[in-house]
Amino acid sequence: MDIRFAVFTAPLLLVAALSSSAAFAHGDEDEPAKPNCPKGQVFDNKSNKCVLQTSSLVPDNDRVDYAYRLAKDGRYEEALALLDTLKNPNTAKALNYRGYATRKLGRTDEGIGYYLQSVKLDPQYAQVREYLGEAYVIKGRLDLAQEQLQHIKSICGSTCEEYQDLAEAIHDSSKT
Repeated sequence: MDIRFAVFTAPLLLVAALSSSAAFAHGDEDEPAKPNCPKGQVFDNKSNKCVLQTSSLVPDNDRVDYAYRLAKDGRYEEALALLDTLKNPNTAKALNYRGYATRKLGRTDEGIGYYLQSVKLDPQYAQVREYLGEAYVIKGRLDLAQEQLQHIKSICGSTCEEYQDLAEAIHDSSKT
């Protein structure tokens, strides 16, 4: 290999590596787990492959992360089915994602119930407050959505993604 090529590409590789790790530093909600497994399977980070979701070897964290991926891909029923396999379904993250999937299925009140349980477990969880606020927007309760926006501002400021997304949802709903 030409030494000039190595000297030139090494810093570029370092920048790329640092950029990708910085993207994940914000939180695991930013980039759901990959790859996309067939229905009835879940991605197991330890074996680095898709396995049956009934496998007892897959930890809850992998299941929760993959359920979020399914929900973000519009596979809400599959996400809920996967969340039903959790050993401990009563975590802030699992309840948030259950709320997200049920809300996206049009069951907004049920979703709000899950979000409120999640908030009770972790009041500083900005993403659940964003999703709760979005559910309130759907219900036409902009006062309650604004309340969640203020909570998010106290957690991560007005420049974080959760604040920006909820502020946009509130703004867009007030135009109609």
